[in-house]
Amino acid sequence: MSRRPAASVLAALGVPEPLERLYQRLLPLSGNSLVVMASRLLSTPEELSVGLEQLRELGFVDLADDQVRVATLSEVISTRVAAEAEAASRARGRLDELALAIPYLVAASSKPAPGEVADVSDIEGELSSGGDPLKLLTALIEHSRGDLMWFRPDAWRIPRESSVAKVIAAAVKSGRRSRAIYPALALKEAPDALRARLLAGEEIRLVPELPTRLIVIGSTHAVLPEPLGHTDEPRILIRQAAIVGALRMLFEATWDQAEVPDLGERRTPMDARQFLLRQLAAGAKDEQIARSLGLSLRTVRRRVADLLDEFHVETRFQAGVEAVRRGLL
Repeated sequence: MSRRPAASVLAALGVPEPLERLYQRLLPLSGNSLVVMASRLLSTPEELSVGLEQLRELGFVDLADDQVRVATLSEVISTRVAAEAEAASRARGRLDELALAIPYLVAASSKPAPGEVADVSDIEGELSSGGDPLKLLTALIEHSRGDLMWFRPDAWRIPRESSVAKVIAAAVKSGRRSRAIYPALALKEAPDALRARLLAGEEIRLVPELPTRLIVIGSTHAVLPEPLGHTDEPRILIRQAAIVGALRMLFEATWDQAEVPDLGERRTPMDARQFLLRQLAAGAKDEQIARSLGLSLRTVRRRVADLLDEFHVETRFQAGVEAVRRGLL
C-alpha cells in the first residue's frame, strides 16, 4: 500500500500541523528572548514554552543564554541528514567489528597439532596484581634504560602522582627523556599538575581523548592494565620486543598528532577551540566533545553554532573542511 504524500516539508519531517503553524510564526522572531517572542505572539511565556519544548525535541529550536534560536528548514534537514549518515557510519563500524571478530572464533578453536610448528616458546612478560604500584613502577624505571613514554588519561586524579613526578624528575636529571600525552580535559581540570610536570623536565602534549593508561620504557618494557582502561591491576608487564616496539610506534604516532599545550592564560581558550575544530572534522557528537573538553553540553552547542556562523557554513562537516582550508587544522 503506497503512502500518502506529505502536504508540506514540515509534515514530511514528522511535525504535527499545530506545531508547523507555530514554527512558521516563530521563524521571523529567531534570536529574541522567550518573553519578547511571547509578547509578539500575544501569548504568555508559560504557554509558549510548551510548544517551544516540543519543537526543541524535534531539532527546530535551540534555547541558549535566554535566547530562542529557530533553525531554518535547510539547517534542520542538513542536521538530520548528517545524523542519519553518522548513524549509518556507526552501524557500518559495528558490522565491520563483528566481521573482524569472526576469524578469532575460528582461531580460538584451532591450534597447531604436534609437529606442525617448531620453536614454540612463551611470550616475554607476566600478568600480575597486588603489591604497591608506586614502588613497583619506581623500581621498574630506576632499573631500566631508555626514554619514558606515557599515556595519562587520568593521572592528575591519582594521589600518588606527586611521588611519580619526583621519580620522573630524577630520570630526566640523569639524562633520560620523559614524554606524556594527556587528554584535553587535563587542561581544564589540572593545569597546575601539567605545569609541575613541565617543571620536572617532562614534555607534554594533548589529544582529545585517551582510552587507557600506558607506559613504554625504551625498547625493552611496557606496562598496560588488563583489561585496558584506567586501572592499576591486574597489569601486564611486557618484555616481548615486537609488542614493546608496536606500543612504542603507537605512542609516537599519537605524539605526532597531539597538540603542544600553552598553559598561559591567553592561549588556553584557543587550544580548546583547536580541539573543537578537530572534533568537528572527525564527526564527533556534541556529547563526546563536551566530555573531551570538560564543557557543558550547552556551551559546546553554542560554540559550534558560533563556528558555523564564523565560517559561513551550515553543517559541522563543512566547518571542519573550512578549518582545513584556512590552515587551522
